[in-house]
Amino acid sequence: MTEAAESVRRDAPAAIDRPAESTEEIPAQMTAIVQDAYGCDRLAVAEVAVPRPGPDEVLLEVHAAGVDRGVWHLAVGLPLLVRVAGFGLRRPKTPTPGLDVAGRVVAVGAGVTRFRVGDDVFGIGRGTYAEYAVAKAAKLAPKPARASFEEAGVAAISGITALQALTVIGRVQAGQRVLVTGASGGVGSYAVQIAHALGATVTAVASGRKAAFVRSLGADQVIDYETTDYLDGPDRYDLIIDIGGRSPVRRLRRALTRTGTLVIVGGEGGGRVTGGFGRQFRASALSPFVPQRLTTFVSPELTVDIERLGAMIDDGAVTPAVGRRYSLAQAGEALTDLASGRAEGKSVVVVRSA
Repeated sequence: MTEAAESVRRDAPAAIDRPAESTEEIPAQMTAIVQDAYGCDRLAVAEVAVPRPGPDEVLLEVHAAGVDRGVWHLAVGLPLLVRVAGFGLRRPKTPTPGLDVAGRVVAVGAGVTRFRVGDDVFGIGRGTYAEYAVAKAAKLAPKPARASFEEAGVAAISGITALQALTVIGRVQAGQRVLVTGASGGVGSYAVQIAHALGATVTAVASGRKAAFVRSLGADQVIDYETTDYLDGPDRYDLIIDIGGRSPVRRLRRALTRTGTLVIVGGEGGGRVTGGFGRQFRASALSPFVPQRLTTFVSPELTVDIERLGAMIDDGAVTPAVGRRYSLAQAGEALTDLASGRAEGKSVVVVRSA
């Protein structure tokens, strides 16, 4: 048993009773993924204590949990800025990874009135690569009726990031020309759909082998970055959503209209210390001195955006693009495949069958 698993096991509570709405009993132990050091190779299956929900939290029976870059960065502790930011210097502070979640409420903390036991929800939790996980009630919304648990399980983080990048930060308008890089990935697959739904003309950047997939999301044009320099053509864009990119800010500016907007969402490369954050700092520092808006942001994970995303899914404007499905025991493999670029859409860890 790993050090992380042993630590959680020692703190195992007695079985948790469900509220009066149910006579079932929540077990004291559950199967979860844990790690005692940074690295995908340190993820292991273990029996650990079922967590207890705090006053503003609910306990979820997890059905599905998304696989995204944020989870990978926290699991491997890179860039090192992640560790300095308070996520653990030598090992992750949260031994069980996972953020995206879809599942069923099985217990509610004191003062929680938005949800009841038995509600199907989706959103953002803590330690969701497990049979049970806690989540703040404010970071959950009712699961869209149109979506399966697997689809809802890959929706929240990537979906609201794309939604905020386009609407709150990018201020997209119908008829504008929008360029989305990283269009075949988690955030990108939502950005293409949402931009299309809002009436923009969407040019998507992806590898040639994923072009058909990206077109199916609603892209008007797809550029294969492996064969074409998508920033060196004659086209100019009102808005560029640069997802996990590596292109210098000066080159991205050349592809913008004179008063266009650049929104940098994450970023890879840049070394072990700051990763891609250097580009973001440079863009923000330059923005006040040029006519273009050069921006970046960290998603505030607001209830209103999770609910708006859920409504778009129920309306059929957005369909979560579920990629490869992994079992709970394959969570480490899922994160490794994501980092290698093999993922298409957003992969999901399936914890329970619906």
